[in-house]
Amino acid sequence: MTQFVKMHGAGNDFIMIDDRKGDFPADDYILISSLCERRTGIGAEGVILVQKSDKADFKMRFFNPDGTEAELCGNGARCVALFARLIGAVDSRCMSFETQAGLIEAEIIDETKVKICMPTPKDLKGDFVVAGVPHKIVPVESPAKIDVETEGRKIRLSPEFAPSGTNVDFVAYHAPDRLSIRTYERGVEAESGACGTGSVAAAIVGVASYSMQFPVKVTTVKGYLLVVDGQYSNGEFKNITLTGPVKKVFNGSFEV
Repeated sequence: MTQFVKMHGAGNDFIMIDDRKGDFPADDYILISSLCERRTGIGAEGVILVQKSDKADFKMRFFNPDGTEAELCGNGARCVALFARLIGAVDSRCMSFETQAGLIEAEIIDETKVKICMPTPKDLKGDFVVAGVPHKIVPVESPAKIDVETEGRKIRLSPEFAPSGTNVDFVAYHAPDRLSIRTYERGVEAESGACGTGSVAAAIVGVASYSMQFPVKVTTVKGYLLVVDGQYSNGEFKNITLTGPVKKVFNGSFEV
């Protein structure tokens, strides 16, 4: 039996697994997909493994509901920091962990809030940026009025972003330091409950192109608040952080 903890970060939910022994079948995309199914499985927007690392306190691996592995998940990274402390992988409130997007530093502010330091954004071109993973920002007057499934899928599958595709964020900018967002997430292939990297991407584009100012307060589709902070000078970003709520929902086990 494999033990797991279900957690969510601002409504973005994950199945957390202690894989420090390295025996979870991470290449079994059918298993991962079945675990993420909401009607017949546990239900989640991703599976996160904590593994041993020789570069940091531990290694985070993130798998989308379709079984594909992604470089980073912002809300997942905030959840994994608290999870790692719960299972004894770290004994401090401050830690670093390995991801495919590089080393991430995290601070557990309290048992309900975690801050992470994000990778330096790359490939910023207008309304597109790589904030650990690629994001296309679509400015709108009201995200609530957007058909995220239809419009998001069109952009995600556009030849412009082939072959890997992109995440798509529909964002309303409320000057000078607030925005609201809905995200069509690559790998989920649907709207996500929240998107940490999308929130960071929307804030970065907002500061660079829409006169926003750090810290930027982000309202998710479920009404949670995330805060993106950092520094912007001479066209360059640094010290980008993402802070927001995390919660353990329940724990259980399943048979592989």
